[in-house]
Amino acid sequence: MLSLLSNRVLPLLQLTRLALVFTAIADGWCNLLLFARLQPGRGVSIFDALGPKPFLLTAGISVGLYAFGMALNDLIDRRRDLSIAPNRPLPSGRISPATAQLLCIGLVVMALLCGFFYSRLEPVGPLSLVLVVFTAMLIVFYDLAGKYLVTPGLITLGLIRFFHSLIAAPQMPVLWHSLLLLDHIAIVSMVAYGWEQKRPALRNRHRWLLIGALAILNLMVIGLVLARRLDRMPASVALRFEPGLLLPAIALAGFWTIAVFIRATADTPRHAGQRLMLTGLLWLIVYDAAFVAGYVSLAWAGVIALLLPIAYLSVLTMRWWSTIVSLTQRPAFRRVE
Repeated sequence: MLSLLSNRVLPLLQLTRLALVFTAIADGWCNLLLFARLQPGRGVSIFDALGPKPFLLTAGISVGLYAFGMALNDLIDRRRDLSIAPNRPLPSGRISPATAQLLCIGLVVMALLCGFFYSRLEPVGPLSLVLVVFTAMLIVFYDLAGKYLVTPGLITLGLIRFFHSLIAAPQMPVLWHSLLLLDHIAIVSMVAYGWEQKRPALRNRHRWLLIGALAILNLMVIGLVLARRLDRMPASVALRFEPGLLLPAIALAGFWTIAVFIRATADTPRHAGQRLMLTGLLWLIVYDAAFVAGYVSLAWAGVIALLLPIAYLSVLTMRWWSTIVSLTQRPAFRRVE
């Protein structure tokens, strides 16, 4: 049994990075609950009206898109990983390229099917499925080219989170939530990129271009909402400043306090960048829970918050499991000629 898990299951989990998929699920569920709360006659939760189906379908979309992006990234980088990360599933031979290709196709089909059935639910609409397709296209662009272009790649990472969160509620029920995800991921990725000293090197012009691009994107999205009503959702609702925003603001301040601590206590800048990126991804769940607590209810915020320890424990379990497997494997020796 242990051999089956280590030789079959572990490589698939490593390839798809499923330990962090709960951050994407939390983003979608948060917008789902925010949209349900603002729908007249639907009560506090869409769960009361439609049951578990919307939650299951949006989770399926998140799993499909997230795992697809991770697997495609490793598939594209498999030749480079032979020299810099030979223990990954593809360069180590534990998963063949053909298997990885089939997995990518299956994950995209899964996301599209879940998106199709979700878009048929009332009052979601076909725009949700369009966003699934567009998010998948952004993932492909990032994996093929964006990650080599510094600023465009960092912006693309933020846009992937932005559009993914809107799949559950294309009507943008509380726009500040999706905009926070966009800005948080782009800026955290930029800081971590610089700390890890990745190549091509991050220059000051890249930082200013990123900040300027984020400002323009934020203004464009706000202008779009102000210019029209999205599916009977007044702009005054989507952009309203309410007391519920205080909790996300506190969460934002808390994250950057932790970021300063990470930089001050890390052994090396590279280690600091890796810790910051992991913390930044997990912190998305904190933002989601804060918005749900402020706009929906504390009970539903608790449900979202439960995904944080699940995600963190999944990361720790994967690291522990990988270490144990590597220690039990027979070392490979090469003759020196």
